Amino acid sequence: MEKMKSIGEVGVDDILKAGISMEEAKELQRVLKDAIAMAKESDPRVVWRELMAKKVLKPWFPHSLHQLIYYSVYALWDASTSGPPPYWFPSLYQSKQTNLGRVMEIHGPKLLGASYKDPITSFGLFQKFSVQYPEAYWSIILKELSLAFHKGPECILDTSDITVRGGTWLPGALLNIADCSLQPSIDHKKEDDSVAVVWRDEGDDSSINHLTLKELREQVKLVANALDATFTKGDAIAIDMPMNVNSVIIYFAIILAGYVVVSIADSFAAREIATRLRISKAKGIFTQDFICRGGRKFPLYSRVLEASPCKTIVLPAIGNSVGVQLRKQDLSWADFLSCANNSRWNQLSPVYQPANATINILFSSGTTGEPKAIPWTQLSAIRSASDAWGHVDVQVGDVYCWPTNLGWVMGPILLFSCFLNGATLGLFHGSPLGREFGKFVQDAGVTLLGTVPSLVKTWKSTNCMAGLNWNKIKYFCSTGETSNVDDDLWLSSKSYYKPILECCGGTELASSYIGGTPLVPQAFGAFSSATMTTGFVILDENGVAYPDDQPCTGEVGLFPVYFGASDRLLNADHEEVYFREMPMFTGMQLRRHGDIIKRTAGGYLYVQGRADDTMNLGGIKTSSVEIEQVCNRADESIVETAAISVAPPGGGPELLVMFVVLKKGLSADPNRLKIKLSKAIQTSLNPLFKVSFVKVIEEFPRTASNKLLRRVLRDQVKQELSARSKM
Repeated sequence: MEKMKSIGEVGVDDILKAGISMEEAKELQRVLKDAIAMAKESDPRVVWRELMAKKVLKPWFPHSLHQLIYYSVYALWDASTSGPPPYWFPSLYQSKQTNLGRVMEIHGPKLLGASYKDPITSFGLFQKFSVQYPEAYWSIILKELSLAFHKGPECILDTSDITVRGGTWLPGALLNIADCSLQPSIDHKKEDDSVAVVWRDEGDDSSINHLTLKELREQVKLVANALDATFTKGDAIAIDMPMNVNSVIIYFAIILAGYVVVSIADSFAAREIATRLRISKAKGIFTQDFICRGGRKFPLYSRVLEASPCKTIVLPAIGNSVGVQLRKQDLSWADFLSCANNSRWNQLSPVYQPANATINILFSSGTTGEPKAIPWTQLSAIRSASDAWGHVDVQVGDVYCWPTNLGWVMGPILLFSCFLNGATLGLFHGSPLGREFGKFVQDAGVTLLGTVPSLVKTWKSTNCMAGLNWNKIKYFCSTGETSNVDDDLWLSSKSYYKPILECCGGTELASSYIGGTPLVPQAFGAFSSATMTTGFVILDENGVAYPDDQPCTGEVGLFPVYFGASDRLLNADHEEVYFREMPMFTGMQLRRHGDIIKRTAGGYLYVQGRADDTMNLGGIKTSSVEIEQVCNRADESIVETAAISVAPPGGGPELLVMFVVLKKGLSADPNRLKIKLSKAIQTSLNPLFKVSFVKVIEEFPRTASNKLLRRVLRDQVKQELSARSKM
């Protein structure tokens, strides 16, 4: 690619070429000169921060202009010594208005003593304190969330039983986390007439629909009463539906009435549904007759019918009547609700259970073999809400929207993040890929918008959000995949460069172990910290931890004291999966997570793929993600790349193979790309690496949760190489 000019070399003509008017170009050039003059020792951070303060880069400006300014400002930045370039900086005033900053101002001087300065300066110290003294931190957080214990805990953490890894959290406590989510809380300014849910149906551009907290609670109680008339307490009951108002009501009703939710993604085929019902021993399932998305109807009940012998409650996707013929043992939504005892449905009492009681069975994505069945407890729900409180800064009055599904961990996390923090849940009943979704974000006044990188890539490539006003957004969030810097630049610019808070965790953790935070400067695609109370080390090839302040790359090892993390699996040996053969560190055995992470200068973190995605090229271990990040920028025709390595059929060093998806309507010669990608890798990573061959394909194989199936690509290449060797 053409070498980028430094910001001091950018003139009015360069700005004009990016597609704005002469008047706007001159004003931008004037502000640029002022910002450069202010920068001490030509510090690009000062220049960028001044541009952000002046809001001269408008959301409606062409993306090419945003690219020109950002990349020019940081053209001379040395990431090897300074870490990734920051694009967002917290102000001291803003930091004290955040949930965590406010708590730090109150408790920091007492807990940290004279070393406490302010929420920004002392964030790292406070995070380390939360790891060393988790009881102190959690005693504060439990008061901050909307938690009403039926019986309070005897203590925060009991470590007296050495056979229990990480100790027992909140022993003796009794609560119902659904009831906590649905009840008003004067202390937390969460009231009955607060708006709990806002939504819009695809194809309906009318006003936004809403439910108050009281209305939501009443509907949940009605469904809970009907459950009691249909099932036996403690039964596991599946939900295989799009994430809409009704599935949210059903989710909370199952937990309120003392049953267990079984989460199944609505994209699954019949065999995958059957596997999850079998493992969880579900006694019933809620589903819809159809899924309506993108103006089309997709059958859902028929898939469930093929998979499920158990009682099925079927909701209509459109109107009040289901559009399919039901089996004899199944019930329509209307008939199910008529089972409720009309004389007492509103007096239903929540079923109070211990903190570690299972409320939800979730599943890993199952990319290799049978998916792991992970029991989520009430502790898991608390942990997910606390991460949202501390790292996403979810507050009363926020509208939090994240296109997801209850079949994946982000669905339950979103629900508890909203309702235990008093925020409003934003739901779009339809596809999030197009402008209709973006208009819902605008019209609903969404303040917190969650994404996955491939979704952002689609918005950017189609320019479908042009002209929409997303200025109410305070923070974006991103998870599920490695973020692309340029895509994140596009997304952040749509709301005057609000920060994108990266999140990375796991279903078994009920949370993120690393993430962004509004108390630390943010860099595109990077994680800025371990989450509160999370301790981890980065391990070298011998299982030895690197020093905490050293830039390095290796497998992460989590500290075992982890509020809300799993302690059992339904269909696998928990000890085997998460602890066996993990090294000891300061007297404790580390917990396996499987991520390879890179720590940069400045302490930022990048996920470099899974431990089983590493490759050995010429005796040097590297990650597929690191190679992909370089190759994605190597040619203008490339949308994304996937790197895999395979051993030749006759043995020998591993071959690096690059799969490439091109921009719509473009073509490229694989041999030309091979030369270009090799050069980019050799320049940016290692002069000994080279691409053996390039395969151009239309799209990558992915799981339903959008994880790249490298195994499928690897198997494809192995078959090709094997066939060639026999010719």
